[in-house]
Amino acid sequence: EQPGEKEPCVLLGQRLGEPGRFAYAALCGISLAWLFPEKEQSSFRMEFIEGFVKWLNLPEAVLPAMTAFASGLGGEGTETFSQILLKDPILKENPVVVTQDLLSYSLRDGYYDARARVLICHITWLLRIPLEELEALEESLLESLKEQNEEESETAEVSRKKKERRKKLKRYLLIGLATVGGGTVIGLTGGLAAPLVAAGAATIIGGAGAAALGSTAGIAVMASLFGAAGAGLTGYKMKKRVGAIEEFEFLPLTEGKQLHITIAITGWLCTGKYGSFTAPWTSMLQSSEQYCLAWESKYLMELGNALDSLLNGFVNMMAQEALKFTVLSGIVTALTWPTSLLTVANVIDNPWGVCLHRSAEVGKHLAHILLSRQQGKRPVTLIGFSLGARVIYFCLQEMAQEKDSQGIIEDVVLLGAPVEGEAKYWRAITKVVSGRIVNGYCRGDWLLGFVYRTSSVQINVAGLQPVDLDDRRMVNMDLSSVVS
Repeated sequence: EQPGEKEPCVLLGQRLGEPGRFAYAALCGISLAWLFPEKEQSSFRMEFIEGFVKWLNLPEAVLPAMTAFASGLGGEGTETFSQILLKDPILKENPVVVTQDLLSYSLRDGYYDARARVLICHITWLLRIPLEELEALEESLLESLKEQNEEESETAEVSRKKKERRKKLKRYLLIGLATVGGGTVIGLTGGLAAPLVAAGAATIIGGAGAAALGSTAGIAVMASLFGAAGAGLTGYKMKKRVGAIEEFEFLPLTEGKQLHITIAITGWLCTGKYGSFTAPWTSMLQSSEQYCLAWESKYLMELGNALDSLLNGFVNMMAQEALKFTVLSGIVTALTWPTSLLTVANVIDNPWGVCLHRSAEVGKHLAHILLSRQQGKRPVTLIGFSLGARVIYFCLQEMAQEKDSQGIIEDVVLLGAPVEGEAKYWRAITKVVSGRIVNGYCRGDWLLGFVYRTSSVQINVAGLQPVDLDDRRMVNMDLSSVVS
């Protein structure tokens, strides 16, 4: 309890009644089984629920029931347990404290597992709590750990709300994080000097916790969550050629730190508006810490200019002749292409083939960067279009072959991916993606169908049709109404 505070800092599990705590744990157990039913996820489910029972101070006698829920039993009780939990007096007026508590539990070891964040999002949805609350809590947790000057443009009301949110976090989050050397250690401010971190934290968690925060152990926890020396992805740049890869670097799209990050991957470059890797990603809403991957710019520029030349120089001509009869009636699935189109194939075929090969190599390299936790121990969302989506596809395929690859990737969004569309090639990916795999496709993308014909005789391409994979994580999105 801080000076001037009338309400002591008490974890939610110690304030809920026993029925509420039982329902809370049961809801998490059932959700774990639904979200991660695979045999490979069994150890994660059991470790999470066993630790959570202790976290809520429930008697050991309930553990068999909770492990049964986490094994897949009792799924029909989801709504019942949700209602019991929401009826607890502590949650009636402010159910968001459940999100706060789960966040606190998930960060207790300085490791934010992607599966834990997917679970938090799911529980938040079950309790009808806006997902924006979780985003705000994660952001406020970081804000509360460092000195910040309010911008002049902010109103007094906005400033007051921020302070109120930090005050709540002090009660429900900070006290639940890892304890090292007898003091509370908050390992969430990578990139700041340890003395500054300790000084800023002293006003929040008191002298004992601040002393531990400035200790070697505290610095280790910070490095764990945000990557070595707090530099994370910004500090990574390939210093020498790796195999066939000549260029590989992360460029920051936003400033500041967040508890989860997004990496965007561009699929081609061309002269003009889209001449930079960052250009397509100026309006992303996912995460407030965003990066884009700069890779093989020389070859992507060559490809992009070739595509641009093809579109600008030949589409008008062909639209009046072959395309109006062939493309518009299903050229993507045609066995023979218009002669006028095939005569310009050499404009694209060579750069396309080079980029296909290099995108696969870049994807494998990205996988090992993520597996080495260069980004720290935080959930990562990947989004890419065209060959950028192919980079992600091969990144996930590579991760699936390695140990300890689960709990890193949260969500994946692939737009117009020039990769195999058969379900058998996608099953391995589900093992390393905790949340959703979105395949954005457009059946009418004749250009993708045309360039992809050079690399495979098959026409089953993910960017042209849905992937028929029976898995909770797989989401197919038809972009035909968006792409003209």
